[in-house]
Parts: sequence; C-alpha cells; structure tokens
Amino acid sequence: MDVLTDLLNRARARTALVRQLIQRPPWSVTYADAPPLTVLATLGGRASIRLGDGAPTGLEPGDIALVTASREHTIADDPGTADQVTIRGGRKYLPTGEPTSAQWLLAPRTHGAGGDGATVLLRAAYELHGEVSDRLLARLPPLAVVPAGARTDATLALLAAEVSRDEPGQDAVLTRLLDLVLVQALRAWWAEAANPPAWYAALADPAVGEALRLLHAEPTRRWTVAELAGKVGLSRAAFAARFAALVGEPPLTYLTGWRMTLAADLLRDTEKTVAAIAGEAGYADAFAFSVAFRRARGVSPSEWRNPAG
Repeated sequence: MDVLTDLLNRARARTALVRQLIQRPPWSVTYADAPPLTVLATLGGRASIRLGDGAPTGLEPGDIALVTASREHTIADDPGTADQVTIRGGRKYLPTGEPTSAQWLLAPRTHGAGGDGATVLLRAAYELHGEVSDRLLARLPPLAVVPAGARTDATLALLAAEVSRDEPGQDAVLTRLLDLVLVQALRAWWAEAANPPAWYAALADPAVGEALRLLHAEPTRRWTVAELAGKVGLSRAAFAARFAALVGEPPLTYLTGWRMTLAADLLRDTEKTVAAIAGEAGYADAFAFSVAFRRARGVSPSEWRNPAG
C-alpha cells in the first residue's frame, strides 16, 4: 500500500464537493467556514486568494492552490475588489450581513454569471478528519500554490469538462479526477519544498520506500526489523540505520505511531470495543494496547473516546 494513497483513503470523511465558478469581473466570494482542505484551480483568467485578513496571493491560469485547516478565505478577480458575498453554513450573505437569495446556477455544479472575459475557477472542498488527516496535512502551509505545469494542465482540462455534466456516475468521475489533481499538486509542492514530510522523501529510496509500503499494507502484522530487512534485501543493521536516517525514527517506532493513529480514529469514529480496536491495531490483548496508547497519547483509550468524561 502506497503511503500517500493510504493516507488519502483513510482521511477522507466523504466524497469531495466540486464546484465551478464562471464570473465576470469584478467578483469576490468569501468562504467563512471552509473545510480542512480546499483545492482551487484557475482554469481561465486570473484570480486572487486571501486567507482571513492576510495579504492576497495571485493565481495565474492553471495554478492550483491548496488551503489547509478550517479557515476563512476570500477569492476574487483582483486583490482590490471589495467584498461582495460571504458563504457561511451553505447560505450567502451580503457585506451588510443580510442574507441574499441570489441564484448563480448556470449548469450542474457551475455557478456565476458567465459571459465574455469571465474568470473560470474550480473549487473542491475535502472533508478530512482525524489523526490520519493530520499526518497528511502536517507539512503543508496554510496556503500552498502550485504553479501551472504540463502534468496538471491535462487533468484540470478533463476535470473542467466533466464538472458541469450530470450523467450517471458523475460524482465518482469527479472524485477520482479530483484525487488525481490533489496527488499531482502534493507531489509538485513537496518536490520543491525545503522540508517535505520525512515519509514522503523516504519513498524515493527503493529499500525504505518498499518497507513503508509493507508496513502500510499490513499494519497489524507482527513485523520485526530483521523480517523487514530481509524483504528489502538489506542486512538488519544497514536497513535499520537507513530507515532511521530517512524517516527520522526506527522502523518499529514508525509502525507503532501509525498503529496509534489508526486506533485513535477508530476510537472516535466507531463504536467498536477497545479489545476489537486493539486487535485491529496489531495488539494481542487490550491491556497491552491500552498501555501503548496511553504512552503515545497521554490518556487511556476510553478517555480518548470520551474526552468530556
């Protein structure tokens, strides 16, 4: 199991919401309660994005912006355009705070006024959650802008062609195309980042990358360093040293951390017993699991599940 694929599959709470905006300047939209991850792509024309009261960042045609954490952000045709509409709780509000029922629907999943010279913007909202999503987003800045490139242009063009259609299986098509855009954007960002996630950088190493895939494919297996070393064709000592150098921690420490991440989300997201979750986390009994979980999270599994007591 590829690590990035595993994180994306486990972090997603539900299908991403995809919308296209086709709007003539001047225009401005503020999203007051954005989800943990928003993907924006300028398909035609230029745009500007601002997080909260921060400085605006320009978006050129073909750029992809990743906005992390639930934070307010404003997109507009130009940094100088005054606020026009705020979307909060699925409803639109004017700058005065009054709700507005103005309808922008042009086609399925497409909003705006259209017309010549309009900006075409794609916006997708990912509802991520839990400890797994923290691992995925931990090394991303609040706003990451990936410049247009040949690898993403073709995918964005296909996504733009599909977003306004309304055919059987359309949500599945859009979700898969959006996943492709997201993966391409993450690859491009981390390839240039000064401090990418250690696990991501380590995937380029044949031995350590394969070991990470094995650990994510079978996290409940009772792996030993010697067994992992044998699987990737290295001596135990050489493998342990290389893994620690590239990932930043020993193999079994990484495995324990990943197991605790999975267990933490299972405790919050399911009603499974602690004993059942212990088994899914690779522990033979609930007591050993509880000890390990308290060591990792500072509270017992029951306290984690019900933080209010």
